[in-house]
Amino acid sequence: MRVAIIGGGAAGFFAAIHVKINYPNTSVIIFEKTKKLLAKVKVSGGGRCNVTNGCTNIKELAENYPRGSKQLRKLFGFFSTADTMKWFEERGVALTIQEDNCVFPVSQNSQSIIDCLMNETRRFGIEIKIDSGVKSIFRNEKENNLTLILDSGEHLFFDKTIVTTGGQPKREKYNWLQEPGHEIVEPLPSLFTFNMPDESIRELMGIVVENASATIRSTKLKASGPLLVTHWGMSGPAILKLSAFGARVLSEMNYDFFVHINWNNIQNETEIKEKLATLVDQNGYKHIGNVRFPEIPQRLWDYLLDKVEILKDKPANQLTQKEQNKLINVLSNDAYKVKGKTTFKEEFVTCGGVSLEDISFKSMQSKKVKGVYFAGEVIDVDGVTGGYNFQAAWTTAFIAAKLIPE
Repeated sequence: MRVAIIGGGAAGFFAAIHVKINYPNTSVIIFEKTKKLLAKVKVSGGGRCNVTNGCTNIKELAENYPRGSKQLRKLFGFFSTADTMKWFEERGVALTIQEDNCVFPVSQNSQSIIDCLMNETRRFGIEIKIDSGVKSIFRNEKENNLTLILDSGEHLFFDKTIVTTGGQPKREKYNWLQEPGHEIVEPLPSLFTFNMPDESIRELMGIVVENASATIRSTKLKASGPLLVTHWGMSGPAILKLSAFGARVLSEMNYDFFVHINWNNIQNETEIKEKLATLVDQNGYKHIGNVRFPEIPQRLWDYLLDKVEILKDKPANQLTQKEQNKLINVLSNDAYKVKGKTTFKEEFVTCGGVSLEDISFKSMQSKKVKGVYFAGEVIDVDGVTGGYNFQAAWTTAFIAAKLIPE
């Protein structure tokens, strides 16, 4: 049997290795259109590679995928985060789970993951062809095989093909998959940070609030977690999660909207009132600038007081009711104008791709072209930041590599 893997990224390598594990006598070739193999693995996690997430509860794990959650929940029963960690550790890659549940190599270097995958491909005798893009694929019913046409014009024949070309920012990059009948869901950016060119909070760049919540005005979109103020606006898990779940809505808004921040992530306003009242009672004549909620960094506290025009040297117990109300409001419902987005680090994640309706998730086989399978971000599946996108790649590749005929 001859099997082609189209795409030399995480899903492609994992699929190729598992095809050889499942079918040792099979000839497997990875086709990569560029000169770079495992490019996204290299830059992931700031070059450390956030290989998966430490969450082992399948229901909770699946909730971190804005698209594909239902389908992945079933697949995680076959290959989950614990399986990923075991797989790499059995091959000599020591892993560590951080406090935020992100899993990294102990080496803190993505090269550890790259070396492991490259070593496995060499061990199994998997052929790799770089500068070998595939521009067309079609089925020959008479010969019961598949024809791949390379960018060079060369025609090659395979029994099975696994497509792992990753997420693409431009719709036309999927044309070759649309030609044999696959529906393509419009690709859009996911996992991006918010630009706030007109907001002075950017002067507080570097400040992190460990547990904030963010909502988008006029929508039901909401996310919570650490929030980072940057020199261009806001980032951090709370914002990235919001961008992922709101990818399509925010695109429709042309990335021009208001985000509301609850700096305490306390949803009950009465609770915030009581918290402020206690703060005032306990600190009497101390200046309000020196009395803050412990989870609010001092620079942010000063900024918020200035924003609602409360003098920092005013004694805490002399705040008027109006001033207390303004402070409660800015702590629980602080609004900022967003105009534009920025890609998170060097990681480009898209929603969109091959429609979930066109794939059988028992096998990852195409419903349109027999013998063609899919894995990774080429399909309309994406996760929030934290190792979830890699886990989707490992899991779908593991299933696709079974090459189950349907």
